Amino acid sequence: MIATVDVVALEAPSIDYYRLSPMLIVFGVAVVSVLVEAFVSSRVRYRTQLSLTCVGLVAAMVALGFVAATASGDSAAARSLMSGAVLVDGPGLFVQAVVLVVALGAVAFMGERRLDRVWASVEVRTAAGERIAVGGGPDEVADVEDADLAADAFTPSGATVPGSADELAAGRAGFLTTEVYPLTLFAVGGMMLFGSCGDLLTMFIALEVLSLPLYVLCGLARRRRLLSQEASLKYFLLGAFSSAIFLFGTAFAYGASGSLSLRDIGATLFAADERTFGVIALCLIAVGLLFKVGAVPFGSWVPDVYQGAPTPVTSLMASATKAAAFGALLRVLHVGFPDLADVARPALWTVTIATMVIATVMAVTQNDVKRMLAYSSVSHVGFALVGAITITSDAVGATLFYVAVYAVSAFGGFALLSVVRDAAGREESDLAAWAGLGRRHPLVGAMMSLLLLSFAGIPLTGGFIAKFAVFSAAGDAGSWPLVIVGVLCSAIAAYFYVRVIVTMFFADPPADAPTVITPSPLTTVPIAISAGLTLLLGIFPQWLLDLTTDSTHFLG
Repeated sequence: MIATVDVVALEAPSIDYYRLSPMLIVFGVAVVSVLVEAFVSSRVRYRTQLSLTCVGLVAAMVALGFVAATASGDSAAARSLMSGAVLVDGPGLFVQAVVLVVALGAVAFMGERRLDRVWASVEVRTAAGERIAVGGGPDEVADVEDADLAADAFTPSGATVPGSADELAAGRAGFLTTEVYPLTLFAVGGMMLFGSCGDLLTMFIALEVLSLPLYVLCGLARRRRLLSQEASLKYFLLGAFSSAIFLFGTAFAYGASGSLSLRDIGATLFAADERTFGVIALCLIAVGLLFKVGAVPFGSWVPDVYQGAPTPVTSLMASATKAAAFGALLRVLHVGFPDLADVARPALWTVTIATMVIATVMAVTQNDVKRMLAYSSVSHVGFALVGAITITSDAVGATLFYVAVYAVSAFGGFALLSVVRDAAGREESDLAAWAGLGRRHPLVGAMMSLLLLSFAGIPLTGGFIAKFAVFSAAGDAGSWPLVIVGVLCSAIAAYFYVRVIVTMFFADPPADAPTVITPSPLTTVPIAISAGLTLLLGIFPQWLLDLTTDSTHFLG
């Protein structure tokens, strides 16, 4: 006799294309960009890719504006998409907006072609042979100097040996690494999804989607190729370990709750008597997320990667990636594991204090401006963690405000580094070489000083309001030890920020002083907007504070 089994029909999840449209636009344009890379002629590919990427990001911003405008009136069920895998709530929408804004500036910065130039030693130029004419027209000249070739921040041929004659020949042939645009779009799409995930499996997928393109982008610098490739390899290997740890924590979370949904995990742990698996899950998942934000000791990769990666990629990682990672970290702590806050507090406090103290001390010892800003980035992660690990609504709003302000300022700071060049056309980040730079180039000195003062938390800058908001929220929750350490580290950090300002305006320039190359509007406009917003948020911060206060409710 054959037993019969009732087959239960599985209901396929509905796809709300309207509420998913910001992410779908970015991913869709990324796919189109891949096709452009494969089929469009190299002569017009650069302009096509740059225009397509910028239009796609702007279209995603417009779509996000419509979604945000209607989200407040929608029911919780309507904002839980793909069976709860993607959530449309205040923190997720805010993080997506920050990611898109700074990503647009970073993409424009990637298209800059006035700052860098193909340059090589006499031996390499000789081995590369005669320059290949670009375009092939009857009026094309083949004896143009290498320094006059159009070039961006990326190597013309990533598969060649760094500094070789083959690499120079690729540059002479007019090759540009336009695949950076689809890679960036995929990374940005992953960042947008990362902070809006409702379950850990989707969050892991988003983590990989945003990370894998960044591993490649970090190894494509035109200058210091070996350093760039080393940075890419370090980032990839450590990132692989962190992803595995995150996935291992996801398995323990499933064992503790029988679900991968953050809402279900939180509800199960709230009612459970035995929380051992939950504690293990939180520890492992936190390691994966703290690696991505760059907290000590999991952020040891940050200085090397930020220094070796192409500066446009560094500006993207220091701003958009951190915003997305903090969005995911806030969601995990406040939705999935809020009832383990007391158990996890000693470990989270230790990581936060170590991040602030160690990064600040290491930044004081740096004589390279780019590496100093990298350690500064890690110290700001510690300041933001003060709010992120404080499980209150006010702390969520303060952390979102801090992340937004820092993302805007960090982009501008790294972008400004790229305009200071030595005699060979390379980025000059040695602090001693910056002596007198502010007197010779007042505009660059003034904007860099403004951004550095914001990092230091000086009044009338966005950084001051951000630190005040985070420390106030933590103090109201009773986390005074974190506040005291944060204030002391901020005071110490002011030293290395002011040291750069003093060097630029009050030190005598060296004999081989670098120069400032005037970039195109692709770079000047984003830098100007970054500096302007930093000042605006220091004088009139209330509009953004109100926005972050209204964006604190997670969809649980």
